[in-house]
Amino acid sequence: MSGMTEVSSLTGRLLVATPALADPNFDRAVVLLLDHDEEGSLGVVLNRPTPVDVGDILEGWGDLAGEPGVVFQGGPVQLDSALGVAVIPGGASSTERAPLGWRRVHGAIGLVDLEAPPELLASALGSLRIFAGYAGWGPGQLEDELVDGAWYVVESEPGDVSSPAPERLWREVLRRQRSELAMVATYPDDPSLN
Repeated sequence: MSGMTEVSSLTGRLLVATPALADPNFDRAVVLLLDHDEEGSLGVVLNRPTPVDVGDILEGWGDLAGEPGVVFQGGPVQLDSALGVAVIPGGASSTERAPLGWRRVHGAIGLVDLEAPPELLASALGSLRIFAGYAGWGPGQLEDELVDGAWYVVESEPGDVSSPAPERLWREVLRRQRSELAMVATYPDDPSLN
């Protein structure tokens, strides 16, 4: 992998839907990018909890999932497949070996092998969130959407994955930005009401 692609990769960053984004799948979505390269992009929406308990579909993982302990809708693609995203405290240091069943995506954030026995990871996990489905973009598709102003790209923080109040995540992520983006957080849910 050349140095150039490293710089342009947005893996580990957040895509925050702009008020201009018209797709209802992504209205006020906060997407964690798990993979981004010339082949395309893949991410999970962090702020779409479902009513389904993790324990109901994945035995053994329910106790490890943070509050709210429900499955999140990661995006419109492959809703019948589950992805586990976990933060491993101290997992950001490359000297420490990653626990079995966890693959680093960015810093302390990584993907969990949900086929592995949950107890392999239990002691190492800082937080775990289970997603049904994901958001995917073909080659160059996300770049086009960025040019069109559909997304803000911001740095993620490990706590974003396990936000206990996912319905507030969109505003919280924008509010912590040190730019005019902090103003967007005050954008009304329905601009026509102003």
